[in-house]
Amino acid sequence: MNLFVALGIVLVCVAVGVASILLVRRHAPDGSYFHDGDRASGVFGVLATGFAVLLGLVVVLAFTSFDESRAGAETEALLVNQQFETAQFMPEPQRSELSGELVCYARSVVHQEWPRMDDGTQGDAINPWGVELFQTFKKIDPQTPAQQPAYSKWLDQTSDRESARNDRMHGAVGVIPTALWLVLLFSAVVIFGYMLLFADSNEPWFVQATLIGSVTAVVVSSLLLINVLDNPFTTSGGGLKPVAMERSLRVLAQQEAITPERPSPCDAKGAPTS
Repeated sequence: MNLFVALGIVLVCVAVGVASILLVRRHAPDGSYFHDGDRASGVFGVLATGFAVLLGLVVVLAFTSFDESRAGAETEALLVNQQFETAQFMPEPQRSELSGELVCYARSVVHQEWPRMDDGTQGDAINPWGVELFQTFKKIDPQTPAQQPAYSKWLDQTSDRESARNDRMHGAVGVIPTALWLVLLFSAVVIFGYMLLFADSNEPWFVQATLIGSVTAVVVSSLLLINVLDNPFTTSGGGLKPVAMERSLRVLAQQEAITPERPSPCDAKGAPTS
């Protein structure tokens, strides 16, 4: 979500809250609508505390998922570089094939998977170059003392890369269920409505406007924060970018993973060329 859009939403909600309290207080009796202010304040304290605890737990849940996706993306990119280095110990022609397919894997993540994660269409789709890497690797018959440990190391790195990819993909679908969103929104509306009943025609208007405006701003900002954390790959501000994988592509270019003698089996966006 764009920062200016989020700010606009907060300001609109604050304006609605302030306008509502000013409208209600025009017809409010002295001392608010509650005959027993202490009991009403106690009930409001329970409601606010319960909402705050729920909101805090949801923020922690969403942030944990966001951080898991970030760490997964960085680890996956690092392992692509490490697997390229391991591939250099493999026999030809598999060495060149694995090197080119790793480049295509990285390109596919940046130019194909990332946009689909942003718009929610990635689903359980696999990276086709992961399959190609496995098919190429199956052809290897390690013979030399250098190839045998490299063979085992490649298997471990592939497992770690797939695990990191799963961590990255996990955040693309969001972890906050619809039912929980409904509870959060309903609770926010209840608290907002309850605060309107504290309207007091004898109290200065700007005091009541400040109180409800502050609470509204904090609640709406918290809900927007949860939305951003629950959609970590959004491109409209605050989302994760494929910076780590782009860095890996630059490293692979410096290491000449693709040369005229070893052409890439894909185009610049990771789509197969044949």
